Amino acid sequence: MLTYNVRIWSVRSRPSKSSPFQLRWRVGTEVHYEVFSNVTLADGRRSELMSAVRRGEQFDTETGLPASELRERKSPTWYEHACAYALMKWPRAAAKHRAGIAEALTVVTPVLVSSVKGMPDRAVLRRALRTWAFQMCRSEGGVVARKDAEPIPEEESAALAWIAKNSLKMAELGTSERMRAALTALSLKLDGTAAADNTFRRRRTTLNNALRYAVERDLLTVNPLSRIDWTPPETDDEVDFRYVPEPELARALIRAVALQGARGEHLEAFFGCLYYAAMRPSEAAALAKKACVLPDEEAEDAWGELVLAESRPEVGSGWTDDGRSFETRGLKRRARKATRSVPIPPILVRMLREHIRVHGIASDGRLFRAAGGGRVRSTEYTELWQAAREKVLSADEFETRLAEVPYSLRQAGVSLWIKAGVDPVEVARRAGHSVAVLFRFYAKILRGVQGHANEMISRALADQDG
Repeated sequence: MLTYNVRIWSVRSRPSKSSPFQLRWRVGTEVHYEVFSNVTLADGRRSELMSAVRRGEQFDTETGLPASELRERKSPTWYEHACAYALMKWPRAAAKHRAGIAEALTVVTPVLVSSVKGMPDRAVLRRALRTWAFQMCRSEGGVVARKDAEPIPEEESAALAWIAKNSLKMAELGTSERMRAALTALSLKLDGTAAADNTFRRRRTTLNNALRYAVERDLLTVNPLSRIDWTPPETDDEVDFRYVPEPELARALIRAVALQGARGEHLEAFFGCLYYAAMRPSEAAALAKKACVLPDEEAEDAWGELVLAESRPEVGSGWTDDGRSFETRGLKRRARKATRSVPIPPILVRMLREHIRVHGIASDGRLFRAAGGGRVRSTEYTELWQAAREKVLSADEFETRLAEVPYSLRQAGVSLWIKAGVDPVEVARRAGHSVAVLFRFYAKILRGVQGHANEMISRALADQDG
């Protein structure tokens, strides 16, 4: 029990050769004492206790310690707290968010240690933290960490034992040096180069929330991160347009996909959605027939519409509740039931209509499915994409990042809309971006469009002056 009822007596002598000085104090009705080998140590301890009284701290009747010392003595390690935080967040977090939390905690935990002596191989330590300490599973008692429910491989077990022994106590995290080291780790990729701004911000948010949870649990009095003035290394989030395919190349790559046998024919329209509707692969994987508003075949030049409401991001079976390698969720950064309307040009209308006629739809209404009938996996469409790149690009181009991944088609589609003069607000709406994100990633193209607009305004002003 904590109380303000504290009385501290003067240091007194006692008949002992090894510890001849004694300090006594009373907390509530309980008397506590410590013995010392010399009077200087005893006076120093008395000054510490008196300072706690002057600060208005309560004392614990059982141990006789000020609340701050009691908190430090009972303080768990950062590793123990990080495990508790990941467990607390798991039930209400989406699978992608669970994996993101584990990633951030895995990056920062090896930095918050008292010693690096005997540190395990970093790859082993990362694997142990990410897939055993910070990944959960269900057991008879509810949700628990995998490390507490399943046998752990020997290497990973030794790595977790090391981090448990060397992890800093929560009471030791408050220094500027510790927090700056943590932020530096969060700002870097595995190869030591600067991580993207959005990656750092996502990781920092996880660390900040974990520290706020420590305050909530009374493990810290304040969040030490709030006192740190720290800026991550500058990175350029802007799309490198040297490697974004131009319209002719984008169309050639999509045609080349269709030449990769039956699977290529089946996924031609999938890649068409990434380019002509600037869809994310996770959105195309979830596209259902009911979301397609296609005009009659007689209207060859009519536009259609996709009403998007769902995505199926690939995340790994260890992060989902049902053990599937993906999760079904709403659109990215939108309310769960929000929809996004994307007008689609006649060429994509024809591709989708032909796909439905030839390949039909899955039993749940989806347009695109894997060879076995399930979700189209990223490995499947990426292999097709690389085969198309090898067929269309020159040997030198193939070795570059030109159209490196299927997502390049989405970037190409958004770039085309901007170059065509579509209002940036409308481009952002169709792509499912915020306007701020659009300007951050496509600033170079937007600056070019603004220059064209300035020229038109100048001509208009000159006509008026004339």
